[in-house]
Amino acid sequence: QVQLVESGGGLVQAGGSLRLSCAASGRTFDNYAMAWFRQAPGKEREFVAAIVWSGVRTTYRDSVKGRFTISGDSAKNTVYLQLNSLKPEDTAVYYCAAQQRGSSGYNYWGQGTQVTVSS
Repeated sequence: QVQLVESGGGLVQAGGSLRLSCAASGRTFDNYAMAWFRQAPGKEREFVAAIVWSGVRTTYRDSVKGRFTISGDSAKNTVYLQLNSLKPEDTAVYYCAAQQRGSSGYNYWGQGTQVTVSS
């Protein structure tokens, strides 16, 4: 089992910045990748960014490229999401997820942290 705890959400004005953190504990040595997803009210959960620990490969959804940066500290089992130039449409609950080796999808999810961007 892996436990994920997000923090860092809040209310920010458009153009502002936030830094989300996700601390993983438990069976973290099997973690292959970690990612951030988000879900806005009335919408489906969507992929935001991911990082693969081996090689530190990152991927992003198009709408956040150049504004968001995912990074990780494997020694601390923590992944971060730096959110810059925030827009009202970035308002959502942001979830951290972990994918274990040999899995095709994300096996574990955090409880989410709210990000609200005011115009």
